[in-house]
Amino acid sequence: MEKEETHTVLVVEDDSSIAELLRLYLGREGYRVLLSERGERAVGLVEEEGPALMVLDLMLPDGSGLDALKAVRKFSDIPVVILTAKDTDQDKIMGLELGADDYVTKPFSPGELMARVRAVLRRAGGAQGDKLSAGGIEMSREARVLTVEGREVDLTPREFDLLHYLMLNHGVALSRERLLEQVWDYSFYGAARTVDVHIRQLRKKLGHWNVVIRTVWGVGYKVDPSVVPEKGGEGELGADGQGRRDG
Repeated sequence: MEKEETHTVLVVEDDSSIAELLRLYLGREGYRVLLSERGERAVGLVEEEGPALMVLDLMLPDGSGLDALKAVRKFSDIPVVILTAKDTDQDKIMGLELGADDYVTKPFSPGELMARVRAVLRRAGGAQGDKLSAGGIEMSREARVLTVEGREVDLTPREFDLLHYLMLNHGVALSRERLLEQVWDYSFYGAARTVDVHIRQLRKKLGHWNVVIRTVWGVGYKVDPSVVPEKGGEGELGADGQGRRDG
């Protein structure tokens, strides 16, 4: 099955209250969430579903989460964030040596875990290559170049970072608050309206390919690479910036 980058997060946790809490928070971030109480089942889900990331508890009913991680690493380089109730260096070192990307010690703040998940996914996305594309839009973060149907388009640094983050997380509904946090950094305390203003400017500069930036009502925005411009469209759309899906 083809891997769905940034769409799906697998949570391997036998404590139902923690699992449901993570499902709630990850769902609010726009991710599809899979739950598993057992390591053996989690290994199968990684192979079957190709999630973008796995949150893995080390203490599971059918053995150590480290055993599940070992099994996964035989066929997948999926990013992994470990959850551990043991605040010992040995557990952390073992997990990192087996290929985990980060760890969180219980009890934990859901907000901290979400920040770590986002950071790991950003690093994983950067490792997949410098160039991103959606329809007629292509961009290179290293060269800081954006082209639309082969024509170079000038963006401000903030506009470039905003579009890059949207494209990196294509298909994920990103809230204005999350965009402010990730693109403007934690130290920025501006209003969510700032995001709307930058999206409007981006849509103008992208011409008829602005349809790939879709408004998700009540949430924020997402990039949908499957959307194509209407034939003969002029590029100036309604406030929602919606287009049509090909086919």
